Amino acid sequence: MWRHGTPAHLTASCIVLDADRTHVLLTLHAKIGIWLPFGGHFEPEDASIRDAAERETREESGLSGVQLGELVDLDRHALPASAYSHCTEHLDLRFVGVDPSGRTEPVVSDESDDVRWWPLDALPTPIGEDVGRLVRAGIAGVIPPRP
Repeated sequence: MWRHGTPAHLTASCIVLDADRTHVLLTLHAKIGIWLPFGGHFEPEDASIRDAAERETREESGLSGVQLGELVDLDRHALPASAYSHCTEHLDLRFVGVDPSGRTEPVVSDESDDVRWWPLDALPTPIGEDVGRLVRAGIAGVIPPRP
């Protein structure tokens, strides 16, 4: 479970949609150079998987009000050896979240080269191969749309 444990371990992530579900907030990951949802390793202060996903989203996007829905995906993916020294794969527990205030201006963290809102019909490249699947899960009603 911990970053310094076995080479394969759990992580938590969140893909963030705007309240109208027309845009997705993604981070251009600094280590691997592709657009991804927010996420990462568990920390001792995380009381739950949800807490870890919320913390990672807040740290990497600057957004504090993202509302997480249910857990929607478990993904197992290998990591490029050139980017990570100890980790070889992540078992990523994934949530879909909504920014209830619309499209809050994000903040770029040290872990990212960029953070940006993207229209769902114009996603960036290069992008994580499963980002589209996670977006569809959010749009399909995992999180009730704004009234």
